[in-house]
Amino acid sequence: MRRIFLALTGAALVAGCGGSPEANQYGPNPDLPEQQRGLLPNMTIASPAGWGDRRPTVPDGFTVSAIAGDLKIPRQTLVLPNGDILVAEGRGDSAPVLTPKDLIAGFIKKRGTSPVEGGNRLTLLRDADGDGRYEGRAVFAENLNAPYGLALIGNRLFVANQDAIVRFDYQPGQIRASGPPVRVADLPSEVNHHWTKAMTASPDGRFLYVGIGSNSNVGERGMEIEENRAMVWEVDAETGAARPFATGLRNPTALAMQPGIGQLWAVVNERDELGPNLVPDYLTSVREGAFYGWPYAYFGPNVDPRVRPQRPDLVKATVRPDYSLQSHTAPLGLAFSVPAMGPRFAEGVFIGEHGSWNREVPVGYKVIFVPFRGGRPSGPPVDFLGGFQADGDTMGRPVGVTIDPRGALIVADDLSNTIWRVTPSGSQPVRTAAR
Repeated sequence: MRRIFLALTGAALVAGCGGSPEANQYGPNPDLPEQQRGLLPNMTIASPAGWGDRRPTVPDGFTVSAIAGDLKIPRQTLVLPNGDILVAEGRGDSAPVLTPKDLIAGFIKKRGTSPVEGGNRLTLLRDADGDGRYEGRAVFAENLNAPYGLALIGNRLFVANQDAIVRFDYQPGQIRASGPPVRVADLPSEVNHHWTKAMTASPDGRFLYVGIGSNSNVGERGMEIEENRAMVWEVDAETGAARPFATGLRNPTALAMQPGIGQLWAVVNERDELGPNLVPDYLTSVREGAFYGWPYAYFGPNVDPRVRPQRPDLVKATVRPDYSLQSHTAPLGLAFSVPAMGPRFAEGVFIGEHGSWNREVPVGYKVIFVPFRGGRPSGPPVDFLGGFQADGDTMGRPVGVTIDPRGALIVADDLSNTIWRVTPSGSQPVRTAAR
């Protein structure tokens, strides 16, 4: 096995040599360079390190504080009506190892993640006096199955585990679930190459929208195991009845409803192994009945020649995403801003970028802001929360982002197992010390 490891690693390095120049890949018209094929992509894995005296960086006029630490793989958060914050903690299953390549890639990627065991729980954080310090902490629910997506509809709290949507009754101020969860709908969980199940609710509370990732990179395991995957589901919140809402989305890792408009948006992790600058991850509005290309095409009708059999009809029907986020940034969080964030950040979306593993020069590892105008992306992104990498070390990796209506950005960091809170300076006193 060691010989296989060395041979594959060597081949991967050879495949990655030369690389391509950095591409201009933000916005509606990204550069799409020539495809590069190899046995394995070039890999630069995060080297985890403690924060020590370092802190994330924020724009002038903002302050960042750590409001919770020592969590068990925090993924997504939800701000409840009374200001409490729910944190979904967990680590899902990985796809079975079928080839030496799977073994090598999995081993290397694991080095860039937290060694902490996933909590399979929801933790509640409370700031009882509104001073920005979340001194209260309790386990709201436990014995879940890799919880990820969260949504509150009236007095019903919905949680998207890796295998099912479940529901709890909820009353404002409640710190512990009053009983076991009720199963609402089963979700695809066989193989589970992409296990995260993002979720948001329709403005009227009638439907839940759930992101279901593919079971492979680009259909190499056979399309029969991709049934009901690589899509966004629409689920009746009352009955659990589900149907495909939009398809061809390789891994929709975060969903959000646009305030005042009710348009569904998603960030999507695209395919690997076509080079350091292919394929761009993206932000897009999600149209009912639309097909976004996976696995046959990417960022519009650009054919992926690896897929067999080819489907020219689906390539032609592919909808082009709205906004490229650069290749391999791994966006995992999405939240619309509020006016309380200040004029510069009043209209747009915040996106948590977990960071690359499959290119020589790392990208991502930050939270960006994409400005909107007239309900659409309107310009280049702004780095909002950074400093997660320095001097060859990686201190954190952003995942979910959530907006507190009071004007705070809540960021889950699943490497240092911290929840960060970013506020306009002077809005209210906060601590600056990390855990």
